[in-house]
Amino acid sequence: MSEIITAGIDIGSGCVKTVLFKVDGAKTEWLGKDVTRIRNRDPFQLASEGFEAVLAQAGLKRGDVAYVASTGDAENLNFATGHFYSMTTHGRGAVFLDPEARSVLDIGALNGRAIKVDSSGKVLSYKMTSQCASGSGQFLENIARYLGIAQDEIGSLSCAADNPEKVSSICAVLAETDVINMVSRGITASNILKGIHVSMAVRLAKLLKSIGATDGIVLMTGGLALDIGLVAALNEAAVQEKVNLVARSHADSIQAGAIGAALWGAFRHEKLTRLGQVAA
Repeated sequence: MSEIITAGIDIGSGCVKTVLFKVDGAKTEWLGKDVTRIRNRDPFQLASEGFEAVLAQAGLKRGDVAYVASTGDAENLNFATGHFYSMTTHGRGAVFLDPEARSVLDIGALNGRAIKVDSSGKVLSYKMTSQCASGSGQFLENIARYLGIAQDEIGSLSCAADNPEKVSSICAVLAETDVINMVSRGITASNILKGIHVSMAVRLAKLLKSIGATDGIVLMTGGLALDIGLVAALNEAAVQEKVNLVARSHADSIQAGAIGAALWGAFRHEKLTRLGQVAA
């Protein structure tokens, strides 16, 4: 395989993620990355701007990129070369970030999914969370706003809890009502957030069990991957559910889908090139 430049663009519910790689066989070099919150803006315009941003980081032009791979909600991106399903891109991206990972928890703004993978990032099985949003990033963002705290404070506050308050409902609307009642009873923000994290983590641990992911490293990806409170709660829930899983995150976990898209794009480009040479 000759050296190529490949890009991955992942449009999610809350952010647009873009990465740029130089790929030469098994060797990969990360050339650029960008994450932009959507905030009611046109995600396709943001994807174009993110692409230009990573090209500028690498000192390259659009014509230098051999393959632009899209994933997530970017299927109709007009400058993409090809599209990949997000479960396959998150699986591949997770193993790139953490080669020991054998399962993935992708928790985004609106939903989540558990993915079991092999050492190459190939998806073996997967399952989505229910439609209810109480296990999502948007739900936690709403709770943080109601409590008057910043999103980046959620994890540390949760870890400081001394008496977590159980959230009884799995419905986002009813769970928010629970939180309002807790505040009126004087429950601290730390104990409220820890209770929410515990509720989410138990359901996520059961989701992993349902796809046969019962041991090894599980890498958190998506918007909630860097929530240290959720990661800690998931490790506690793994013990409770009697599974030998260790949850961890990576500084670039939010980019997992875009990374996987870029790497699968390089693989597809090489395959198409080889087929073209054989045909010639």
